[in-house]
Parts: sequence; structure tokens; C-alpha cells
Amino acid sequence: MNGPHDLGGKMGFGPVVPEANEPVFHADWEKYALGVTLCAGALGLWNIDESRHARESLHPAEYYGSSYYEIWTIALETLLVRHGLVTPEELRSGQAHGTATTEKSPLAADDVPAVLARGGPCDRPADTKPLFGVGDRVTVKNLNPAGHTRIPGYAKGRTGVIDEVAGAYVFPDDNAHGRGENPQWLYRVVFSGDELWGPQSDPALSVSIDAWESYLERS
Repeated sequence: MNGPHDLGGKMGFGPVVPEANEPVFHADWEKYALGVTLCAGALGLWNIDESRHARESLHPAEYYGSSYYEIWTIALETLLVRHGLVTPEELRSGQAHGTATTEKSPLAADDVPAVLARGGPCDRPADTKPLFGVGDRVTVKNLNPAGHTRIPGYAKGRTGVIDEVAGAYVFPDDNAHGRGENPQWLYRVVFSGDELWGPQSDPALSVSIDAWESYLERS
């Protein structure tokens, strides 16, 4: 979707200044924010794409005014309410008013290392052959869906070259909204800097993105 998260190439936000010796967590509460988000996701009531969409759907003022893990926490609250694990009243009070039920068992502490090591592979068999091949010139469609999408805003309408046919993967635009995995072919597309940023771009710059087949058209 076109949301506050899509910052690539946006003007007015200043330069990216990497933090020297940046720690994994800046405060202890961030560890718990990550942990509770992963444990809640392990219940299997939503997928990673719905989780991403919940974060990206925050109002711009809330998104820009929140830190990374604050965004995760706010989105998790949305998912917990949506799937009936807590009520808005419980979130406001900080107290459970009843007993949430789910068919899934909570993730046990001893099982966490194995679950994290297993990850969540999203490659799937494809029912079709890829439409594009390495070396093909393609243009990213100027799509602006109301729901979730992984199209970077800066790439819309831009032309690049297929660098790799990466395989078939879960289509996030559908998966985020409960419409099924509907796997599509995924491609790595390379763009020159001036194609994306104009003649003032570094002439040695190139940018690669992963793009699902339905995002692309032949140039």
C-alpha cells in the first residue's frame, strides 16, 4: 500500500546517518516487544504478510512519531484485537477481563531456538512457467492497491533489467488479506541510478529490487 513506511527516495527526511556501534536493542523493553510479537505470531492466527500490513497501516503521524519497536507493539495490539485474543477494553486497562481461547498452544520457551532456526520459508511450487528471463527489460507497473503490496514506490513506472529468476514465492498482496498464498514467480530487477533518481544520481549506482511477476510488464 502507499503508506508512511515507503520512504525510499522520499525527499525531506534528511540523510541516513548510521549509528556507530549500534546495539541490537536500545532498551530492555525492545527485547520483550520482539519476543512477545514472535510468540504471538507462533500461535498461527496470522501470517507475516498480515503482520507487516498491520505495521504499514498505521496513521503517518503515529508511524513517524514511533520508534521501530513501538511500531511493532502498536501493530501487535491491532492483530490481537482483530483475532479475538484481547479486547480494546483489556488493552486500555492492562487487565484481562476474561479468558481468550485458541486451538494453538503457546510457544514454550524450550522450543524457541528450534522455531527460530526453522524460520518461515515462503518458496512454493509454481503452476506456470516464468514470463520473463534474465536480461529482459521490464517496467514496474504503476499500481496503487488499497491493501498490502511490496512494490517500492520509487520503482513504479521505472524500467530495469531482470538479473535473476529467483523462483516462485507466496504472493504477499493476497496472503496479507486471507486470500491464499497464490505463489508467483519472483525476479531480481536491476535499475540504474539515473533511471530511479534522475541525472543527478551517482553514475556508478545501481539498485536491485525483488518483484513479483504481476508487478512487471515487458518493456
